[in-house]
Amino acid sequence: MELELRHLRTLCVIAEAGSLGRAAAVLGHSQPAVSTQLGRIERHFGEDLFLRTPTGVKPTAYGAQVLARSREVLAAVERIGRREDEAPAAPSGRALRLAATNTPVLPGLVRRLRGQLPEVPLTVSSVYASSAIVDLLEHEEIDAALAVDYPGQELPHSAAVEHRGIITEPVFLALPAGHRLRHRAEVSLAELADEAWFLTPDDGAGWPGFFHAACAAAGFTPAVVHEFLGDQVQLQRMIAEGLGVSVVQATIQPIPGVIVKPLTGTPLWTRYLLVWRRDGRAGEVAETLYRSAVESYRELISRAPHFQTWMARTYG
Repeated sequence: MELELRHLRTLCVIAEAGSLGRAAAVLGHSQPAVSTQLGRIERHFGEDLFLRTPTGVKPTAYGAQVLARSREVLAAVERIGRREDEAPAAPSGRALRLAATNTPVLPGLVRRLRGQLPEVPLTVSSVYASSAIVDLLEHEEIDAALAVDYPGQELPHSAAVEHRGIITEPVFLALPAGHRLRHRAEVSLAELADEAWFLTPDDGAGWPGFFHAACAAAGFTPAVVHEFLGDQVQLQRMIAEGLGVSVVQATIQPIPGVIVKPLTGTPLWTRYLLVWRRDGRAGEVAETLYRSAVESYRELISRAPHFQTWMARTYG
C-alpha cells in the first residue's frame, strides 16, 4: 500500500475519536471499513499503531510518534500556497461568539485566538451542558464552542453543526492529601465505594450516568453524592478539607492539600470537542480554532506531571 494523505487523516480522526466506531461516524464510513483501513495502514508501518481496549483504542508509543508526524505533515499541506505574510481567514463584522463547558482548554484557546486573529472581536460564554451548547448552535445564538461527550455516546446534533474531536482523555481522581490511599500509584473505583463524592450535574451528553455505570460495573452504588457546579478551586478546597473525593480532568493542577491519581483500568474517558455551525462565521476559522485548542491542551499536559507519569507508564 502506498501511504496517502487520507491515511494520515484517518489516523488522526481515530486518535481524536478514541474508538473505531466514533471515528467511523466522523469519517462517514462503516466501522468494519475503518478497521480494515487501519489494518492496512498498520501493515504498511510494520506494527500496531493503536492498542485495542474494551473502551476504545489508544495510540501505542510508536503510534504516538506516527500521529505527531502525521499532524505535522497535514499542517504543512494546509500551508501550501499560503503567502508567508498571509494571516488566517477571519470572519468580518460582529464578534465571533464562542461558548465553552467546564474545560481547562478554554484560557489557552482564547489567548491563542487573540494572538492569531487580533482583528476579530471575541465574546466568550460559559455554558455547562453540552446539549445546551448544541441548542445555541442550532438556533444561531453562538458561532462555535468547546463541548464534551463520552465513549459510545457521541454528542447528538443536526447536519447544521459540525464537530471535531480535540482529545479523548482519561478521567482522574482527586483525593485529600492525607487520604488512606495517598501512597498508591493508582486507585480503583471499588476501593472508594464508601466515599462521599462530588459530582457535576447532568450535562446532557451522558454525565453523570456514565460515572454511575462505571461504579455499577465496579460493584457498588455511591452512598453519598454531593451535586457540585462551582469552580475548580472551590471544589478542590472542599476535597482538601476531607469532605469528599471527585473525578476530575486529567490535566487539573492540584492545590495544596489535594492529590490527583489515575483510576485503575481507566474506566472513564472524556472527549473534548470543537463544535461549530457549518454555514456560520466560525467555519472560516475552524482550523485556527482547532489548532489553538490542540496547542492549549498540549500546554496543559506540560504542566501536569501526574498526567505525564500516567502516559509514560501506560504508553511506554
